This record gives sequence, C-alpha cells and structure tokens, in this order.
Amino acid sequence: MSPSSPRPTSFPATIATRATSRSIPCTAALGPIVGLTLWAPLLLLSSCQGAQESSMAAPTGAPYVVVLGNAQDGGYPQAGTKPGPSWEPERRRYATSLGIVDPETGERWVVEATPDFREQLHLLDATAPVDQVPGLAGILLTHAHVGHYTGLIHLGREVMGTSGLPVYAMPRMREFLSTNGPWDQLVGLGNIELRPLKDGAPLHLNHRITVTPFLVPHRDEYSETVGFRIEGPNRTVLFLPDIDKWERWEEEGTRIQDVVAGMDVAYLDGTFFADGEIPGRPMSEIPHPFIVETMERFRDSPASERSKIRFIHLNRTNPALFTETEERRKIEEAGFRVAEMMEMVEL
Repeated sequence: MSPSSPRPTSFPATIATRATSRSIPCTAALGPIVGLTLWAPLLLLSSCQGAQESSMAAPTGAPYVVVLGNAQDGGYPQAGTKPGPSWEPERRRYATSLGIVDPETGERWVVEATPDFREQLHLLDATAPVDQVPGLAGILLTHAHVGHYTGLIHLGREVMGTSGLPVYAMPRMREFLSTNGPWDQLVGLGNIELRPLKDGAPLHLNHRITVTPFLVPHRDEYSETVGFRIEGPNRTVLFLPDIDKWERWEEEGTRIQDVVAGMDVAYLDGTFFADGEIPGRPMSEIPHPFIVETMERFRDSPASERSKIRFIHLNRTNPALFTETEERRKIEEAGFRVAEMMEMVEL
C-alpha cells in the first residue's frame, strides 16, 4: 500500500470562489430509461423550479454537463444480483460519470472511465453526436477505485485502439496507470496520453470551460482522490462523488457548506442513505457521508443552498436510487435532489 498523499490544510481559494449569482437553468433528465438502447434525445423530460414538462429541445449553445451515471462503482443491478425486478430494464443505472460538452466547438470530455464506459459513450453519442470515434477531447479521473478508471480497457487495441487520447490524472494516479498492467500497455502503445492534474491548479479544457481538481480524504490505497470544480461562462458545478466523512475534511480545514456556497450545482457523495444499510458489515470499513448526515448539516441552510445539492454515486443498497421510495421522498421534501441519468446543467 502506498502512503497517502499530503493534502492541503484548507480548500483552495480558486475552488471556493463564489460562483455567479445567476439562477440555475432548467435541467433535463432521461425518464424513464427504457431498455438498453437508451435513446436519450427522444425521452428527455425538462425540469424547471420543480415543474415537470415534456421537452424535445436540445441544449442551448452554452457548454453543459450531462449525468451519464448516478450509481456506485458496480452500477445497478450489481453482479451477483439474482433474477427478479432488479433486472427490469427501466431500473438499470450506470456507474457515476459526467459528460462535459461544448456545442460551440464540438468538443466532449468524460469524467470517470467506469465499467459502463461502453454504454455511457453511446449515451453521449446520442446526446451530442460527433463523427469521430471515440470523439473525446479527454477523460478526467478522480481516483483508482474500480468504478472510476477501469473503463479505460475499451481504449486498448483489443477494442477501439485509440491513439493519444488525453487522460488527465493526479500524480499517484498517473504512476499507478504507468506501472501496472494492463494499464501500462495503454500508455506504452500510445492508446492514451497521461496528462497531469495538480491540486488547486485550473485546467483550461478550452476557452469556455475550466476544471479544477481538489484533494479530498478517502481510502487512498493506490492513488490520491480528488473532486472537480467545473466552470463555464455562466455557472459552476461541483463533482464530488467519493469522500470519507465530512468531519475528516473539516479537520483539514474545509467545510462542505462553504464549498457548496461557491457553486451553482453540487453533485455530492450519496453512496449510502443511512447507517446499517449493509447488513452484517461494519460501515466504518467503507466510510462515506450518509445522505441523512449531509441533510442534517444543511438543515438550517437557506432553501437556495439545499436546492443546489444533488446526491450521486448511490450504492445498490441505497433506496433513494429510485423515485418511489420513502427515502427519496424525504430527500426531496427537505429541499435536496438525487442526480438522475441524463440530466443536463448548463455551464
């Protein structure tokens, strides 16, 4: 096990800067997901200030993020799930990932290369089609847990055989990919080109989109762990799918409330709804902030702050993954949301 990387004593000022005060635009969500073909543009439902109405409209010319998956690393249902309702096509959920799209330039990026990369690239092609294969300007990785990087296998010569596809990663993550098979073969054959990320250093994807990584405490067995601040011309999105308890970050000098205050939308770790969710296993072995803990932290915050938060990276055991549950109702009544597959947020 490699030693944990040093972390900053506080959230970098470049990350915490307050985002624009403009109102957040309508977002689009795919619902319901029908079968495995997932023709997203034909099934978009738009949502604005809580009102639901059917829409066939494409995004405006502004860049945007699109949720390509909202489940934990194994997706839903996970391997080993026995035949039953969980396998109904409309209940399929992919591992957590975002697409970043700039309609003006035709560029596309993916945040996380998940085990569902094949299907997620198909979703992105249906939403923002391009002629090239894979048609990505780059992939950004948060850390070396299996649901966040193993989709890179699809870039090798056994599948797409890409050439020089930029993969952005932190130092330990780059070392891990460069020195361990089969990932080092992707590097050696030139399928991917590893590019550096640095804690708190803005990465300008193009003239309209900037992504800034920031270190967070997590189980860093093979790499450090980061979240991303994704900033466009008008709005800023926080992507933080994996972190240990909020108290650990606070001990390092960062309060999640202060971070969310500087964002327009915040995709936060919602792996588990509450303690005891996994029978027979101490949940301290897999520390994440429970959704109920996050809601309690923001209980006294203004409704405008709570409405920014969209829980993502939900485990297969998390009942809030589906709209019909009591847990989902509690989240929404408290003024929060759960990220939905194919929802879009303009930047």
